[in-house]
Amino acid sequence: MNTYLKDFVESLKIEKNSAPLTLKSYEKDIRRFLEFLGNDISALKKVSHLTMREYLALLKEQKYARSTIARKISSTRSFLRFLKIQGFLENNTWELVSIPKKEKKLPKFLYADEALDLLEKPERTSYTGLRDKAILEVLYGTGIRVGELAGLDVSSIDAENGYLKVKGKGSKERILPLGSYALQALAVYLTKSRPFLERCNQVKDENAALFLNRFGQRLSVRGIRRLVHKYGLEISSSCNLSPHVLRHSFASHLLNAGADLRVVQELLGHVSVSTTQIYTHITKEELKRTYMRAHPRA
Repeated sequence: MNTYLKDFVESLKIEKNSAPLTLKSYEKDIRRFLEFLGNDISALKKVSHLTMREYLALLKEQKYARSTIARKISSTRSFLRFLKIQGFLENNTWELVSIPKKEKKLPKFLYADEALDLLEKPERTSYTGLRDKAILEVLYGTGIRVGELAGLDVSSIDAENGYLKVKGKGSKERILPLGSYALQALAVYLTKSRPFLERCNQVKDENAALFLNRFGQRLSVRGIRRLVHKYGLEISSSCNLSPHVLRHSFASHLLNAGADLRVVQELLGHVSVSTTQIYTHITKEELKRTYMRAHPRA
């Protein structure tokens, strides 16, 4: 079983150029399915639509979110298709079991005044405060994913031309414009904060990570999420802020100001414009709120 799983993950890496986190997610989902089968290779050979229905029922019974169930079933079906191509499986009746439709939820986002308030929260008198200021400005100013931010190196910045080189999903690179506020925050961080943080690291970093933790090492995704959440609580004690909320805010504010949907798609690094279209629903909700608040007959 482990050999087939290893071969499948390797095929995703080579043929689809899947990101490390995507590969890890696939492997975790498939291992969960194999555990359901009792890690029995004979049970795997006999997988049918009935097996998939039982597995689907178990996931629902365990109170997984609909989106999580859909992902787990999709990962499992991809693995089973791979086994079918390899000649390990004879039938594909499991294809008859449909994937649960995802719940349509509007992404959470900050209003413009809330975002501006957030950007003023980091203190300017500490090394980490200057770093956090730059992080928030870049997240909100470019809409990049938290993993993309964590992977930035000093060489990713083209300060002279005002651009940021980002490596996104599937190792695809895109060039993003940096606004004046983000450029200024980065310049201050690079001259006044990063050199001090870098001295705290006893191991030389060959890649010259852009954002460092207090030990002078590359700041992790978890560390970035933690600091964003901390500043969110300074806006409101009930604010559950994440880097992805800032990404949503970036997109919705651009569309509210009249930006073209295709341009926003390129900036976000979405493969399909349909993924970006969810933000048009945000703008409609904003229009409705404005109408209800302002019109005398609302």
